[in-house]
Parts: sequence; C-alpha cells; structure tokens
Amino acid sequence: MRLVLLGPPGAGKGTQAREINQRLAIPHISTGDMFREAIKRGTPLGRQAEVYIKGGRLVPDEVTIGLVQERLVQPDCRNGFLLDGFPRTVAQAEALDSWLSSRGERLDAVIDIEVPRDALLERLTGRRVCRQCGATYHVRYNPPAVPGKCDACGQDLVQRADDTEATVSKRLDVYNEQTAPLVNYYRQRGLLKEIDGSQAIPEVILAIGRALGRDWQ
Repeated sequence: MRLVLLGPPGAGKGTQAREINQRLAIPHISTGDMFREAIKRGTPLGRQAEVYIKGGRLVPDEVTIGLVQERLVQPDCRNGFLLDGFPRTVAQAEALDSWLSSRGERLDAVIDIEVPRDALLERLTGRRVCRQCGATYHVRYNPPAVPGKCDACGQDLVQRADDTEATVSKRLDVYNEQTAPLVNYYRQRGLLKEIDGSQAIPEVILAIGRALGRDWQ
C-alpha cells in the first residue's frame, strides 16, 4: 500500500508508523531519515539539502520533492511505502500525485491521526529529561519513582526548552496552519482516513487497520 501519515506533534505518529511498518511490511519513510540517508550517500540532491540544513534554512520544495522521488524508486518501496513528514503543503501533494501518476501509481490512503489540542499539550509539556544520563520520563504517563529525580542515576529531571507550553503551542499552531489545506486536499480526493488518536495505542492501530480494510488483531 502507498500511504501518507499525518498528525500533529505528540499524536503518536512514530509509534503507529512502526506498527504499520510491521503489519504491512512497507518502509516507513520520514523526511528527517530521508534527508540523513541522502546526505550520507552523498547524492547530488543530498548535497544540495545539506547546504540548506547546515545553514539553518528550509530545504526548497524542488529539492525535497526530488529526494522523495529518489527514495521511492528504491527496491524496498516496490510494494508500497509510508510517508511521514511529506507532503507538508498542497504544492508538495500535487507534485507527489503527478509523479506517481506518471508511473501509473497512486496513493491508497492518507491517515490523519487526530488528538485534541489540550491532550497534545499535556503529552508534550509533561516530558522530563535527566540532565545527567538523558533518560526520559513523563509526569503522568511515565513518572519517576521519586518526583523530579532520575530512577537510573538520581540526578535532577528538567523540562527542555522546546517542551514548554509556549513553545509547544507555537509548534501546534504552525502545524495546523500548514496542514489544514493539505487535509482538505486529501479529503476532497476521498483519500483521507481520520483516526481518533486519543484512544489507547492498541486501539489506534486497530482503527487504522479498519480504515485500510484490514482486520488487525
């Protein structure tokens, strides 16, 4: 199956992507991994992307689209793929559709994992990290035995700057602004599968299976 995975920060895309990968035996292709692999291999597009990334700039659409195309012609994508982090804009979605069409292919579905904003804030702002060993906890979902102290080394736990409520709110705002047109684009094409991501993890993957016509147990 050829799939696209959408969902805001904190929606659990990584967890569900691993489940989909195992159940459908298709590669999970995230934008970050794709960039790193192309840079590591030293491809022409990878070298172009590296210049932008090292300069702290956004990689232009034409480079990103080229990298996606370069990745999707690899042998492991012959039976399908799960794209995560691409497309991010309607222009990128149109380019992907056009390229797939030129190969006689099309997307099978776009999975949109939806979670209420307040739940996302709780998930993301509750993370705590050990300043000494880097162990990660969550004040509600994975609390340390002693509040504020690392189970492994006993050092203080801290909240990262990018996990504060102000920063998380901004990240969610940016995601919503960028993604709303994309969600509408795929809904109009009958490809969008909206999944309630506030359920327990096992329930989410079962819901994804049902949306794809698969009876996963």
